[in-house]
Amino acid sequence: MIEVLILKIEDPGCFWVTVKGCRTFVDSEMEYKKLHAEMNQFYNRDVEEVKPLTLEEGQVCVVFCQELKCWCRAVVKSILFCADHYLAECFLVDYAKYTPVKTKDIRVAVEAFMQLPYRAKKFRLYCTKPVTLRIDFCEDASEIVPAKRWDSAAIQYFQNLLKGTSQIEAKLCAIEDDNFDVYLYVTIKDEKICVNDDLVAKNFACYVMTKENTVNSAKSQKPWSSLSLKSSPEKVISPALALWPMLMQGKVHNNLETSEYNEFQKINTAQPPIVLSNKIEPRSVLETTPLLVDLKKELLRNKFLGPNLTESYCWPPIARGCDSVVISHHGNDPLLYIPPVLTFLRSGSCYKSLPTRNGPIALIICPGWRKAQLVFELLEKYGRCSRPLHPMLILLGLNKEEAKNVKLQRGCEVIVTTPHSLLRLLEHHSLFFLRLCHLVFDEVDNLFSEASKQIFTILEYYKKTITIEEQESAPHQIVAVGSHWSKHIEHLTKEFMNDPYIVITAMEEASIYGNVQQVVQLCLNCERTSVLLQILDFTPSKAQKTLIFTNSVDETEMVYKVMVSSSIFCLKVHKEIEFHFKYAVEQWKKFFSSGSHVVLVLTDDCMPSLGITDATCVVHFSFPASPRVFGVRLHSMSDNFQNGSSIDQVYTKAKSILLLTERNGCHAVGVLRYLEHTDAKIPPELCDFTAGVLEAKEDMKLARPLCQYLKRSGVCKDMRICPDRHRVHLQIDLPQEMSDNTIPMAGCVTIVPLHIVDATNYFGRIIDKQKDQYAILVGEMIEYFKKARNKVSVEMVEKLALYGLHEEGLFHRVQVLEIPPKEENCFFCNVTIRYIDEGRTGQVQVHQLFHLPTRFQILPPQAVEFIVCRVKPIDNEIEWNPKVTRYIHHKIRGKLHEAKIVLALGNTIWVDPMVRVTKLSELKTSINEYNIRSEILSMGMGIDNPEHIKQLQKLCKYAKMLALEEKTLQTFRILQESTHKSVDVGQPSTPGEVALPVNDAFLKPAKALWNVPSLVTSTAEHMEKFYFIPV
Repeated sequence: MIEVLILKIEDPGCFWVTVKGCRTFVDSEMEYKKLHAEMNQFYNRDVEEVKPLTLEEGQVCVVFCQELKCWCRAVVKSILFCADHYLAECFLVDYAKYTPVKTKDIRVAVEAFMQLPYRAKKFRLYCTKPVTLRIDFCEDASEIVPAKRWDSAAIQYFQNLLKGTSQIEAKLCAIEDDNFDVYLYVTIKDEKICVNDDLVAKNFACYVMTKENTVNSAKSQKPWSSLSLKSSPEKVISPALALWPMLMQGKVHNNLETSEYNEFQKINTAQPPIVLSNKIEPRSVLETTPLLVDLKKELLRNKFLGPNLTESYCWPPIARGCDSVVISHHGNDPLLYIPPVLTFLRSGSCYKSLPTRNGPIALIICPGWRKAQLVFELLEKYGRCSRPLHPMLILLGLNKEEAKNVKLQRGCEVIVTTPHSLLRLLEHHSLFFLRLCHLVFDEVDNLFSEASKQIFTILEYYKKTITIEEQESAPHQIVAVGSHWSKHIEHLTKEFMNDPYIVITAMEEASIYGNVQQVVQLCLNCERTSVLLQILDFTPSKAQKTLIFTNSVDETEMVYKVMVSSSIFCLKVHKEIEFHFKYAVEQWKKFFSSGSHVVLVLTDDCMPSLGITDATCVVHFSFPASPRVFGVRLHSMSDNFQNGSSIDQVYTKAKSILLLTERNGCHAVGVLRYLEHTDAKIPPELCDFTAGVLEAKEDMKLARPLCQYLKRSGVCKDMRICPDRHRVHLQIDLPQEMSDNTIPMAGCVTIVPLHIVDATNYFGRIIDKQKDQYAILVGEMIEYFKKARNKVSVEMVEKLALYGLHEEGLFHRVQVLEIPPKEENCFFCNVTIRYIDEGRTGQVQVHQLFHLPTRFQILPPQAVEFIVCRVKPIDNEIEWNPKVTRYIHHKIRGKLHEAKIVLALGNTIWVDPMVRVTKLSELKTSINEYNIRSEILSMGMGIDNPEHIKQLQKLCKYAKMLALEEKTLQTFRILQESTHKSVDVGQPSTPGEVALPVNDAFLKPAKALWNVPSLVTSTAEHMEKFYFIPV
């Protein structure tokens, strides 16, 4: 592998590079600088003998480049005749530039200046050819076929890929003429990507293997032009020498095809790691997938780029109607199962034995209403390509009448729902599902974690349903798709599936499926080697093969020396000793008797070439750079994964040991989350360490807003990954000013909701019944903008500036939040604004904004956030069903309500209750028309949440305690710095105690100290002006 620097890109089949920072190559920048300095010194003398007598295309020469202001080596590409002189287009072989040069500025190439190979090397992607979309209008079909030229989209994508990388590496595969065929690798966000594979995966290219794609020896190369001044014999410089200069010295065997070094330089083009329970023939091209033809066309129309690795393996078994479990990093994508399920449902003949009644044959269960909505929309879009299925989305609340009144539309064969909604439907309509054949679990890991009891109830019902007589000859299928493997999924495969096809492309999850023992060892970075020696079993009862992964060559060498010094049979492999690969693999593959232990120390970039899958233990001496790297490491033990049939063994054969040091503290939370669903033993010190990391992260979130879920329900679903703040800070969360006063902390207020976020979260205004300053402001703005001369449109907007906006007969104050970067001065461009007196956001064109006089900007923003307390969505949902939000929106928007404030923080107030009061003028009384919380509960979409406000009050109490501690500590610091003597130590009143008589200046902070339990020990006592503190 060589590191390169891109000089010029024409297309993926032609780009110019220079070798960068590789020890085994001679073309260092210092040598080229020296060459150019000597060359410029020589040609600046204007020696007549070095001017060429003739000039022809392809001639090697030296030219003066006006752009670079220096003499450069070049090759003449073409010669043009101008009015009074000849002009040659030359290619600068050290800079990869085309430049026009007058013939008077061209010199003969002196042989002494041609010893170094050209700095610019012409590369092309190995066996990677362009493609195009061929459309047959007669057959109404399309296919991707090889093309002669690269299209602009492929070139642009290739350029963007190389621009966004931090490192570019290449592996030489073949040499043809002056072209070097390579596999190109880029590193983006610590992840190495093969550009060849990426272009093919994105359908920008295809692989075309030919017999000529081999590494040519120096003899087969096309001779380059003569480099001498006279007609002496040509000195041939092979392009191979440009990358392999050691060949000139005879230090490496000329036959590159058979050399050991080149053999292991070839990139491993095998498929990415994957774990399967049954053999599956992948279909990696859309044309060959077992989907309906019309469905393929619809996928192409929607710019579908797949099938990806997971889809190429899971689509065939699902399309055949087999039980399947799919675990992938993209396990939340419904397209993993929708196309193949629709394909199988197309064959209606296999369902003829089912009862002739209305009812679904397929049921898709999603973890929440939002995901169910997405799946239903995709079914409607792609379902048109199958037979008429009439899918239905059923989401039911706690209202039993709603469940009783559900009616299936005629011909409904697919239902999308959630676990709780399905069970409510089954209570009243169990006969709906007598025809059920297919059961699909979307995000099965989330379903089991949130509603495992409900899922197993559904599975038991399905198990009973398929045993009835009419179901005997019908197909039965369970499909489970998710991102994480768990013991619940294992139980699902054993108890409810028939010989399932298990496809796992996330290797860290495959290790859990394979029952790999996960061990996390906390240690200091400087103690890793000693800990490593302690955890390795040097006298195993069975043969052990251990891989120790490091992140650098130096670490590999260091660990290798430690192993050898401890008399352990150890091998090592890294990029600087790649010629050692063959020996290491041969030793690794040898048969080892019981009690033997072989250790291989290596870096991550060596794994693809080694192809090891039979390791029994993996030690992560260096923390993996990414989850993908972690997965590749674990895949090296895939031969020893237990597929469930051997779980009854006393021990776990494969083991993964992760060394977690203080340098990897930021990953502690992710490690803990991973261990939690592996059933591994979690070290208590890891829990403590993670708690400390989370505390530190919370301390760094002062600039973040308070978590929205915490505000709406009192708890955050997962504080460990939530980016927002979960602590109240009194200085940050002080109530904001509205006019002359701040937002009230308690009491009853009159509010008007203007922007409805969801069923319990609104933005609006607090109405001041005595003097409504906003109403006065609105009146003044109307009067001001009545005059046409005052409606001055803005030509150039500024971010965060205030402007006026006329909308629906009213004038609003708005603040510009975002300006498109390319359209800052565009009069008709769209900008994002916030209505500062209503709380909503929107987009308007610049010309709609008016200049707002300063006097209209003085009044602070009037929008206040209101949250209704003590009610939350049903079924552990974190978002309100849009049905409830729509109902509340139509009921309360723009109407006056009376509310009691129970808490106020920042610009947010929590109210309980919030009621609509109607005054009966004739009876001189008023009545409560409705209560918002009661309305939500009556719809059956919300449940009581008594802990809501209590949790928030706890946070406020904790914030006050922290503030008091901080204030007390500051007071002590001030007193400590004072010059007068404040404390005298007297004789002990009792053994083990010291009496501290406190003067008046010290008494007040001492009392404050006594009231902070965390600062005073439990055995301390006080009496009058004495505080007894144990010595």
